[in-house]
Amino acid sequence: MKHSFALLCLLSLIMVSCGPQTDGEDKQTEKEIVRYDRPDASILKGVYIPEGKEYFYTSGLVAPAKNPDAEPGTYERYGDMYEQSIGILKRIEETLDEGGFSMEDVFFLRVYLAPDKDGNIDWNAWFNAYGEYFNNDANPNKVARSTIAVYALANPDLLIEIEAVAAK
Repeated sequence: MKHSFALLCLLSLIMVSCGPQTDGEDKQTEKEIVRYDRPDASILKGVYIPEGKEYFYTSGLVAPAKNPDAEPGTYERYGDMYEQSIGILKRIEETLDEGGFSMEDVFFLRVYLAPDKDGNIDWNAWFNAYGEYFNNDANPNKVARSTIAVYALANPDLLIEIEAVAAK
């Protein structure tokens, strides 16, 4: 009798662990990305990415040269903070597109801001450029974001570098 009960328990365990698990797996892959909002801010508190989503990471991207022949150290070469920010966001958009992603799929940005030749960081120029790509009518998604002031970037003409992470 003891052996029958033990055998029955063992068979029950095997059936539970080896039985079809499609319900749980289907539910897992059907989960949506959850953005934890901060209604009073243009960025999120956080983002939950469920199992089974695809990711796309960009390297730190910098602005394209506006005029490669312009004198180094002038805004004519790469632009001011706003122009560089827009140039990078366009590059991110193009890079994401190559991988089959869009700006709406971006959930995280890491942004490095460097001071201009006068030692100032134009935070508002970056915030304004961000607002043209996120948290607006065309793309209502906000992202989780870190914006970090640094001493300098590798090229002294560059004022900003951005890394993006997208998921879908």
